[in-house]
Amino acid sequence: MALQPWRTGLVTQIIDETPNTKRFRIRIPELEHFDFQPGQFVTLDLPIHEKPNKRWRSYSIASWPDGTNEFELVIVLNSSGAGTPWMWEHVQVGTELTLRGPQGVFTLPDTIDTDLFFICTGTGIAPFRSKANYILRNNLPHKNIYLIFGTRKKEDLLYYEELTHLHEQYESFHYYPTLSRELWNGHTGYVHNVYEALLKDKQDARFYLCGWRAMLDETKKRILELGYDKKTIHQEIYG
Repeated sequence: MALQPWRTGLVTQIIDETPNTKRFRIRIPELEHFDFQPGQFVTLDLPIHEKPNKRWRSYSIASWPDGTNEFELVIVLNSSGAGTPWMWEHVQVGTELTLRGPQGVFTLPDTIDTDLFFICTGTGIAPFRSKANYILRNNLPHKNIYLIFGTRKKEDLLYYEELTHLHEQYESFHYYPTLSRELWNGHTGYVHNVYEALLKDKQDARFYLCGWRAMLDETKKRILELGYDKKTIHQEIYG
């Protein structure tokens, strides 16, 4: 895949999604269409260090291809880092950002002929929001989609109302938010109990995992122990 050039992006909207997470809508004025595949990412070059590799921060695209030159990133504040504190302090509507993309191969198969399990924590939900909306809105042939999203508290649930609406609107889309630090009327605990219960009949499935390495490693181990081939597991690590 050819490396994309650096371009200028213009921030058009900022939404406080949770107490420590923001959604950034970005337009690329020089392009009529920003073409990407659901699951890809962009890299921002932030003015936080002299060395380029110390300035670059990569984020999965949280929106889906819609024929425009805009896309969305959902970013969590890492107060001990350098990148996101700078963004929280300096980026506002109208700010120009240097970016490169799309990049990455964490994408959908050409033919969706099995159930899809999207398993994630935190902002690892970004590529799955993109994929699910793209499949459903374009009525692509597919079977069941299971989005299993783990976080600590209800206030940390990203895109909760939107994904709940998709769950109610599409019979094939199943949304399972689960909280590890708070009791509520939904699933509690970690994501593992949820997907293991859904896989009790060992149906044909393809797995996409996104989040912190510890979650990915544990999930991959458990899926293999259920008897699935490692070729059915695709993952993207962040952090």
